[in-house]
Amino acid sequence: MKQAPPPARPPARDVTRAALKTPKAAAIAGIVFSLLLLAIFGLLRSAVPADPLERGIWLTADRGQVGLALNLVPFAGIAFLWFIGVLRDRLGAQEDRFFATIFFGSALLLLATIFVTAAMIGALLLASSVTPADVLINSPTFTFARATIYILVSVYAHKLAGVFMFTTSTVVIFTRIAPRWIALLGYVLAVIVLFGSYFINWSFMVLPIWVLLMSIHIVMETFRRPA
Repeated sequence: MKQAPPPARPPARDVTRAALKTPKAAAIAGIVFSLLLLAIFGLLRSAVPADPLERGIWLTADRGQVGLALNLVPFAGIAFLWFIGVLRDRLGAQEDRFFATIFFGSALLLLATIFVTAAMIGALLLASSVTPADVLINSPTFTFARATIYILVSVYAHKLAGVFMFTTSTVVIFTRIAPRWIALLGYVLAVIVLFGSYFINWSFMVLPIWVLLMSIHIVMETFRRPA
């Protein structure tokens, strides 16, 4: 007598999808990123003058403050990646390839720009610990590095932040993963970051403030749902 075939096993993909679920605690990542970036930008702005031709007094007078800000940058970057993951998880099947590419690409480029800027500032701090301050400050190397840092922050980081806020706000309006007023506010703040960075030194601060508002909404909605 022939034995009945064993029951079919469920596809491995379904098992993986059931096992890998976004933890609710991941929704807090945006809040962590916002607070860390506010702290980093505040520490650096209060220690390092906005003028790219400044004389580098902060290399000796504010070393500890600048060093603390640089040590917070990797943690802010990790939290930002988690925040992006939370947004993509909420989009799910609604994710549009065009806007998803711009949204995800601008986020990664922004993070890379922040990391490169922090690395250059850290390199200047390290060089100042083995080279007399007056020699380093008056060297072409310091002038080049300081000008590069200024351009990375005031041009590239600001523009990428504006693109990220603009595309994310567009995604929010079409998918309704957050209130409409957050998206409209995102458009306004994106314009400020894109075109006001030359006139407002602190305009980059609108990015973490906007992410904080969106993250608070996501956290409240996530923990309101049943498990």
